[in-house]
Amino acid sequence: MKSFLAIASILLCLSLPARAAEGDPAPFDGDLQRLAEILGSLQYLRGICGPSEGQKWRGEMQSLIDAEAPSGERRRLIVASYNRGYRGFQQAYRTCTPAANIAIRRYLEEGAKIAREITARFAN
Repeated sequence: MKSFLAIASILLCLSLPARAAEGDPAPFDGDLQRLAEILGSLQYLRGICGPSEGQKWRGEMQSLIDAEAPSGERRRLIVASYNRGYRGFQQAYRTCTPAANIAIRRYLEEGAKIAREITARFAN
């Protein structure tokens, strides 16, 4: 399965349309928040199921923040989504299980879909 990282990289390199005013929500903010939550979930789950990845998913989150450069409430909501994803699985899993591996696979698929949709709908 192709990781959504390649698709997310394309998304991050594209010029997304400008918002009406600085700090206003973008039409894709809900999708970005969900993508951030997925990245947080993957950071935790891959940490217990794939320790060789280190801070890979946290790095992807930082790339998302750097590319989008949200400020104020937008930034807070995106960061909170990442933390929610991480903490949600941290409370449920201490070791890798078959269910954790299923969650990883599903999040990779969902993340790829979100990245494709944002790119298709909002990229110039």
